[in-house]
Amino acid sequence: MRLVAVVGPSGAGKDTLMALACAADPRIRAVRRVITRPEAAGGEDFEGVTDAVFDDRLAQGDFALHWQAHGLHYGIPRAELTGQGVLMFNGSRAVLPQARALYPELSVILVTAPSEVLAQRLAARGREAAGDRATRLARAEFALPDGISAITVTNDGTAARGLARFLAALQPERV
Repeated sequence: MRLVAVVGPSGAGKDTLMALACAADPRIRAVRRVITRPEAAGGEDFEGVTDAVFDDRLAQGDFALHWQAHGLHYGIPRAELTGQGVLMFNGSRAVLPQARALYPELSVILVTAPSEVLAQRLAARGREAAGDRATRLARAEFALPDGISAITVTNDGTAARGLARFLAALQPERV
């Protein structure tokens, strides 16, 4: 199994590209994250839980990785990190040092888009208030942690073009 962290600003299209890659190649799988957000919020395929349930699962050691961002808790279940092929997870830049320490062969793909594209996508998905969108856009320019390198995929056009770039970044010689 090759483990790949997919990171980037909100609205860059990480979940879309990951879903398209999984549909395009059965050897590529995505981890289903646990998030303290109602599943009805939409977007990616995730397991929505309450803060209390998340805390209980964290205490039981269910998560290989976990972090907090935008007022939510995110977890990567240990049970998901098995199998063959390429296994991707949508992660936070802040968790990359911990992830690399636990999984030294971890590869990182940074999905990004110009700020005007990010703003349009965040507004279109309708999950956040204007102030929350502004906060997410302000974080878009944050650098990767020291010692972490990534292959950058610019997702600024059609889904097909973004997918082609993403699949190229996933090639074994690249990641």
